Amino acid sequence: MSTVELRTDAEPGTPPASGTGSGTGSRTGVRGWTRPAPTAREQRYDVLLGLGMAVAGLFATELARGASPTHVDLGIGGVEPYVLSAAAALPLCFRRRWPVPVLLAVAVLFVVNGERAMFAFAGNLVTQATMFMAIYAAVAWARDRRLMKAAVAVVFIVMFGWLALNFVTALRNNALEGPNHALFSPYVSSVIIAVALNVLYFFGAYFWGRTAWATARQRFELEQQATELAAQQEANSRRAVIDERLRISRELHDVVAHHISSIGIQAGGARRVMDADPDAAKNALNVIEESSRSAVNEMRQLLGMLRSADPDLDIGTPDPKEPQAGADRLPALIAEANSLGLEVGFHQIGSPAELPKTVSVSVYRIAQEALANVRKHSTARSAHVTLRYLGEAIELEVLDDGRPKHAPVGSRLGHVGIRERVGLLGGESEIGPRPVGGFRVRVRIPLDPQNRPLAGGEVRD
Repeated sequence: MSTVELRTDAEPGTPPASGTGSGTGSRTGVRGWTRPAPTAREQRYDVLLGLGMAVAGLFATELARGASPTHVDLGIGGVEPYVLSAAAALPLCFRRRWPVPVLLAVAVLFVVNGERAMFAFAGNLVTQATMFMAIYAAVAWARDRRLMKAAVAVVFIVMFGWLALNFVTALRNNALEGPNHALFSPYVSSVIIAVALNVLYFFGAYFWGRTAWATARQRFELEQQATELAAQQEANSRRAVIDERLRISRELHDVVAHHISSIGIQAGGARRVMDADPDAAKNALNVIEESSRSAVNEMRQLLGMLRSADPDLDIGTPDPKEPQAGADRLPALIAEANSLGLEVGFHQIGSPAELPKTVSVSVYRIAQEALANVRKHSTARSAHVTLRYLGEAIELEVLDDGRPKHAPVGSRLGHVGIRERVGLLGGESEIGPRPVGGFRVRVRIPLDPQNRPLAGGEVRD
């Protein structure tokens, strides 16, 4: 039998499929779940349990013999009741490894005990507990559910048939009589009590075992969901980083290619018009022109590497390029947010300075993402944007006074993108709840003395 079987029937009482995946493979993993084999530690525990129950069975048989009001027959060799009581418990050593064979073996020894040593069977609670454990283990641990159900059905039919046969024998021998006159005769009362106890005993073991099996299955589903969610979160985080790098690469390409291409065009024109020392000027301008073109080609190669930073992640075709944005367009962004129902204030500190395009565009994008998060994931009705020109750095802060909505608050991949963008510019970011309530997004991007970004692989305006 394969470890996973496809079934269209689900056991009553089992948790429904959670749908943690898609496609046939996911349905197979849930609907056709097979309980894993017991661990080595669990098997050692079962061996100890079986041996302990066997010893307890011997002691319980001796107690039953001493408590019997009549003489008892010790059978073959004078030890038959002891051997049978111990033998009935020993199969429990393998109750989780081979649950169905253990159930059948214990059931046979259970009936033999009742037929050959009634005094020990009736007064030996260990033997009764052994049968209960065998039924429970078969239902809870059997990996072939159809075989388990067939075995349990056979055992139940045999046990209740044996009980009925004993009732018939007792009726024939007038063994169930009493001096009291109750609603029912002594025989009928004894039958009702015995049937009720046996129904509770056998079906209680069955339903308890099925609950244990369903619990194990549900635990497996939860672990599977947790694994899949962790993998999806990791993939989404990587995608957010790559998407942000794509956007940065497009913006960086526009900025740098524009300036370097201008240098190339101007150098080519100068080569044609300069007449002082024509040969030296021509050679120098040739070098400038060739260097600018090489720089553009190298920059495109670098941006191509940035786009393919993760070859295993299919990032698809980039979105069409949006209109160029910058820090000078923050008032327009805030006006747009106000028109969408969010009251946003704006405060600018320090003397405005001309920022490198990469920094200017990043400030705009970060403010745009932060305000979008306020609208989508917060109960805030207002927010405030502060832009600080600090000379050696530019700082942007977006505050709100709301609380997270009760609905899912998103994957926070926008925060990943903000951190990635700021990190590439050599800056620092602070994103999280405020001690006084609300949420804060604060970024600080350093500038060199000429107001240029300080970062690995820096780009100069």
